[in-house]
Amino acid sequence: MVSAQEGSDAPASDGPGDPFDASTDAAAVVSGDGVVLGWTRGAESLLGYPAAETVGTSAGHLLALPRDPLRVKGVADRCRAGMGWSGLIPVRHRDGRRIDVDLRVSASFRMGESECFLISARDRRRQWTVGPAFLDGFLTRSPVGMAVLDLQLRYVWMNDTLEHLGGVPREQRLGRRLTELLPGLQAETIEGLMHKVLATGEPVIDYEYLGWSWADPHRRHAYSTSFFPLLGVDNSYTGVCYMVLDVTERWNARQLLSLVNEAGTTIGRTLDVMRTAQELADFAVPRFADFVIVDLLESVLSAEGHGAWLSDAGPAPAKPMMRRAGMSSVREGCPEAVARIGDRADFLPPPHDVHLLTNGEPVLIQVLDPNDDLWIAEEPARAESIRQYGLHSLISVPMRARNTSLGLTTFVRSINPVSFQPDDVLLAREVVARAALCVDNARRYTREHTAAVTLQRSLLPHALTGGTALEIASSYLPADPSGGVGGDWFDVIPLSGARVGLVVGDVVGHGITAAATMGRLRTAVQTLADMELPPDELLAHLDDLVLRLSEERTHEREADRTPTEQEADRSTTASFLGATCLYAVYDPVTRRCTMARAGHPPPVVVAPDGQVTFPELPAGPPLGLGGMAFESHELELAENSLIGLYTDGLVEGGHYDMELGMARLGELLARSDPDLETLCSDVVRQLVPVPQPDDIALLLARTHTLGEDRVVSWEVPVDPAAVSDMRARATRLVESWGLGELTMTTELIVSELVTNAIRYAEPPIRLRLLCDTRLTCEVSDASSTAPRLRHARSMDEGGRGLFLVAQLTHRWGARHSAEGKVIWAEQEIP
Repeated sequence: MVSAQEGSDAPASDGPGDPFDASTDAAAVVSGDGVVLGWTRGAESLLGYPAAETVGTSAGHLLALPRDPLRVKGVADRCRAGMGWSGLIPVRHRDGRRIDVDLRVSASFRMGESECFLISARDRRRQWTVGPAFLDGFLTRSPVGMAVLDLQLRYVWMNDTLEHLGGVPREQRLGRRLTELLPGLQAETIEGLMHKVLATGEPVIDYEYLGWSWADPHRRHAYSTSFFPLLGVDNSYTGVCYMVLDVTERWNARQLLSLVNEAGTTIGRTLDVMRTAQELADFAVPRFADFVIVDLLESVLSAEGHGAWLSDAGPAPAKPMMRRAGMSSVREGCPEAVARIGDRADFLPPPHDVHLLTNGEPVLIQVLDPNDDLWIAEEPARAESIRQYGLHSLISVPMRARNTSLGLTTFVRSINPVSFQPDDVLLAREVVARAALCVDNARRYTREHTAAVTLQRSLLPHALTGGTALEIASSYLPADPSGGVGGDWFDVIPLSGARVGLVVGDVVGHGITAAATMGRLRTAVQTLADMELPPDELLAHLDDLVLRLSEERTHEREADRTPTEQEADRSTTASFLGATCLYAVYDPVTRRCTMARAGHPPPVVVAPDGQVTFPELPAGPPLGLGGMAFESHELELAENSLIGLYTDGLVEGGHYDMELGMARLGELLARSDPDLETLCSDVVRQLVPVPQPDDIALLLARTHTLGEDRVVSWEVPVDPAAVSDMRARATRLVESWGLGELTMTTELIVSELVTNAIRYAEPPIRLRLLCDTRLTCEVSDASSTAPRLRHARSMDEGGRGLFLVAQLTHRWGARHSAEGKVIWAEQEIP
């Protein structure tokens, strides 16, 4: 340590008045429980208490404020944590006076076994005072305009700043009122506020308003003003003082932010390009402009191709191909417009060309001159509109988003006398930029939505026919009422022997992914049905396909995922590609219908007498689980029975469960309607009166029977000589059906099929002819060996039979049955 004598060479203190001198501070040491342990002469000088009266007593009696244990504890805890505390505290002098002191408490320390705090205090110094000359200079040269008005609100004093803000000389202001000098500054409102201040004594702080002044008569300014009353020696009001500050930049920035935020909530509320463009025009009129037009490139409005120009896509055509997409005006009907909504519009402000759209900056024309030779030469119709309607100022802003040129938005003023300023370009640019993103989003959505709808329409059957076996009607309603896509699907598949396959399915999810999966499943069902597989086997193969698609999807996702993400994703893949399906085959000859389902709701059957049943088919697991079997169920249907296949969206609603929905479906279908299409649409409309969150599909089929006169079969002896007999019988039958043109080809087909059966198959052998929408020839036998189409060489004596059959028929094939197989061939009926 340095002794007092050693420190005597330090610079002399400036005395008690030095704010940085702590040598005369009052100091005391206080224990942790608030007892004074040490007392300095500075403390005795400040409070008048000698050390003998203070040491050993509580420090609390020195405070001139109520005890506050929580505050004391908080201060102590802070100091115990190693941080000091300081603040303004009132203390009591020995003579009873109250003294405000700056108090400082040190971090706690230990003295022997006791916890202690060092407390120092100094009297609050007298505030700095200034002379009248200094104060007068401060008020006069302050950057804030200030004035004093008497009780009649006449100017009695003002500083130089206010004189410059208002543009009215001081000599003209003094002795006059604000309403007499600056009527463009909302003078009556401001005087009303000053009267209120004089009446209530309450000041008004930061009142903002807009107005013009003689200092800048061509530009509107924003001002912030505060008012407070002035008191005389007897505490009576002698006048009012006000201070004013030009806050135009702050006001404009706030207005810019407000308008941009409002534009974000007003523009782009739909994913429709034209509506978004109109929202932009409606938003800007009249809050920013008197007339607004939004012209978009034709490619933006097209659902094909890229839909717009890339800004760096190279040379562009001399004149842009744009169409008017939005337009709004303060004048009803937009008479200023040269083009209407939907019309071709190639407007670019002269002398700019198409590069303004691709890489140009906003164009500001503060004064439009209708007599400008360039406008008269390039835009004569618009020059005439400028003259006729007094259009005097213009801003054109290119619309670009994601490096893509979309069009041009033009803002025009006519009734508003203030021309556009450079600051207005910033607002126009920001609003158009936000609108451009919305337009681009709508453009992208429209393009993707159109692609998705086109995809699904191409995947769903365009025309359904059940031949003479079934009368068909269908209805499809996606979850998106605007024409979105989903995963529900259905199909009617002609099979051999006049039979018809009916299928309905539901892929989990909506959108283009569900539609694509649906298309793959529909194609697979058509292929499997063409292989003449029974319903249970068809669903087993379809289950394998969905399982394989799920595995492919898993591998695609795992390629770019961490092990943790891969594990989490595996749990959702099956549900992503999950699907249900019901497949049925109706035979009009036997009137029997074989069905199987994979997690799908059962069909509804309405008998000709109106009785409704839901056949109890084995449920079967949904497609994509794998490893579980499917079972078929067969039932006999009377002629004119009604079969209904549907998806769960039709019978599941927000206010009822599936069983109730199925009951309502049965009741509606039981109301016999000869027009199946009308019945189908009425059922969907009554069951689903409002949009539902799920896709809806309904397929109705009314059964018919192929009469005995149109189906004939014969037993074929296992003897080559029987071939000629079968040929003759078939020829006579075809002629009796009035199909003489098919006699020769039928004779050849019967000859080849019967000959092959006698040579290579096992008895019993039967020949059957069916006359439906096509003429079908079938040969059945007890062998399970399928025939094979061969291409015989030139020197071979045989092997050309099936090749000839394939050439002469519309289609041919084989199907397996419980007794063996059936070889069939169909001919188109002329």
